Amino acid sequence: MATFGMEEEYAILDPMTLAPRDEAPAVYRALRVERGESRNIQREFLLSQLERPTPVCETAEAALADLIGFRRRLRDAATSVGVIAASTGTYPLVANPIVLTDKSRYHRVLDEYRHVAKEYFYGGLHVHVGIDDRESGVRAMNALRVWMPVIAALAANSPLWKGEDTGFSSYRIIQLQRWATRGTPPAFVDADDYDRRSARIVGVGGTFDDALIAWNIRLSRKFPTIEVRVGDAQLEAWHSVLVALLIRALVSTALAEEKPADPLHPELIDSALWLAARDGISHRLVHPFTGELEVSRTVVDALLQHTAAALAAEGDAERVTEWIDRLFAEGTGADRQRAAYSAGGLPALAALMRGALAPE
Repeated sequence: MATFGMEEEYAILDPMTLAPRDEAPAVYRALRVERGESRNIQREFLLSQLERPTPVCETAEAALADLIGFRRRLRDAATSVGVIAASTGTYPLVANPIVLTDKSRYHRVLDEYRHVAKEYFYGGLHVHVGIDDRESGVRAMNALRVWMPVIAALAANSPLWKGEDTGFSSYRIIQLQRWATRGTPPAFVDADDYDRRSARIVGVGGTFDDALIAWNIRLSRKFPTIEVRVGDAQLEAWHSVLVALLIRALVSTALAEEKPADPLHPELIDSALWLAARDGISHRLVHPFTGELEVSRTVVDALLQHTAAALAAEGDAERVTEWIDRLFAEGTGADRQRAAYSAGGLPALAALMRGALAPE
């Protein structure tokens, strides 16, 4: 059974207006001092952001318990500071001027990316899956490329930007295309090819180090993992775990295959990702095996069929099927944010974000 872990990014917001509040250091101190939280919590690019990695997990139960426990502690710490913590792909409102965490690297990012970096009000869900070696990681990367639009659609949770409904389900994906290295990576021959081509990018434009090679799939620089970064931060913990379980199953399936399916052309993957970012699971998606447009539920069912053996072996099949059914019944995070905002404006959206972070 492959291990996995998640990194969740949280926005620190005003409880009334949902504007960014530069109180991440105060929330961090409340978590550390009052809640006994681990040293793993990371201060992010903005003073209104926190990131927290889970421990390495083997089971859905362990991952879900960890996320729920931390989110409750985060909720209480934020409340003690007079803010709310929200798990969302985009902030509903942005700040001008931007207020950075005071690190030299972050200041260089701002210097290199200029206005693009001034709009970095995003939160992602980054999923790591353990691999035996880098060659296995490249094999998995190549196979996962065609599935990134489907994962993006299921994980869409960023419909709002600057106080407006963008009409997109994952506006975060659209915005991040402005960065120097984003989107789905090319196919690689092997690990040496991955390393060689990655090294050529460093130093070009804003990519001043390898951490800024922010493809939707990449090999971790620190851990023996493949990292998938396409998903928005999720409203609820169960949704984050669902995304992680699907990605783990895709990696396991890829490494068990003797011969992967013929890949889609990169331009079709890019177009499929754009469509997924716009519509989520509400209409149609590109089928990874045929390249044809199909009803989104049909394409998601193809994902479940493709990974059925891995999901069964990992004990996740029943849970994942139940959660997928729930997702299509209730909607993605984007659907729920849009509905709340349409029905009751910022107060209703704030209530959704506060309640979804750690439901009782």
